Amino acid sequence: MVTLNLQCRLARRPAPGLPDPSIWSFTEEPVADLSDGEALVEVLYCSLDPAMRTWLNAGRSYVPPVGVGEVMRATGIGRVAASKAADVSEGDIVGGLFGIQTYAVMPGAQLQRIGAAQAPLPIHLGALGISGLTAYFGLIDVGKAKAGETVVISAAAGSVGSVAGQIAKALGCRVVGVAGGEEKCRLLVEELGFDEALDYRSEGFGAALKAACPEGIDVYFDNVGGAVLNAVLRNLARGARIVISGAVSQYNATEVGPGPTNYMNLLVARASMTGFVIFDYQDRYAEGRAQLADWIAQGKIRPRTHIVQGLRNFPIAINQLFAGENIGKFVLQVAEA
Repeated sequence: MVTLNLQCRLARRPAPGLPDPSIWSFTEEPVADLSDGEALVEVLYCSLDPAMRTWLNAGRSYVPPVGVGEVMRATGIGRVAASKAADVSEGDIVGGLFGIQTYAVMPGAQLQRIGAAQAPLPIHLGALGISGLTAYFGLIDVGKAKAGETVVISAAAGSVGSVAGQIAKALGCRVVGVAGGEEKCRLLVEELGFDEALDYRSEGFGAALKAACPEGIDVYFDNVGGAVLNAVLRNLARGARIVISGAVSQYNATEVGPGPTNYMNLLVARASMTGFVIFDYQDRYAEGRAQLADWIAQGKIRPRTHIVQGLRNFPIAINQLFAGENIGKFVLQVAEA
């Protein structure tokens, strides 16, 4: 029997704003025969990430854009269905850049074994995956957060921000989260242990941020850019470090907004603002995962996962992600684990 592979492809580039579902097409084709050194992976889960919006545009970025007609790029976790690769066996649980599809033919050298007994599989895409590693290296290596400092995290209820805030608490920092809506703010304090949480949509957000950080902000982990970044720039402590992890407020903008209006405060505060890309830390992923796993085991990090079922629901799910409807890591479940 021929195995068919259901794939989600980019049919055309999106206009500015939330992507219209019509930019996606679904195709079915037979799974390709394996060559020596390759494995066939049945995709179980795909990671949904805000950066996906930037991959749809034709402009310059840190990775090439997804080509029109190509399978949408996504990291995932799957089960090996067949293998002609050394050290890769049928039934292995592996991670890789599989794309939004039900099967992926992959070089065995590009697969990473997943410790399925260590944590539920979706957590390996979240707190133990790229999201957690981004939080870990961004906060510790780039932000150089230290015990006793005040750390502010934007998009704090998202996949990266929720882990970054909990890492900061594990390091002994005072942590202020910024999120959209009362429910997210409540969860950050009551369930994830943030010291305070502020709703950026509320009137008087700037004054609330200043009141929450009376000695200034030592480290700002920025996932959103825009108005929140401007408010932070007004409240920097001397020697502050701003970590640019993302700018989700800009990804679906219909027009280019102004740049930071308070950037001269970087000079006044002798502060720095540094962007980073997690892929530059590939040779240290094992270090990061080991520490994250230890914090999870100790209960210092409590991962949150938002799961949507079904590959054909990808166009809806990705817009839910862009609209901020998730708490924690957003995962698309493709098949039963």
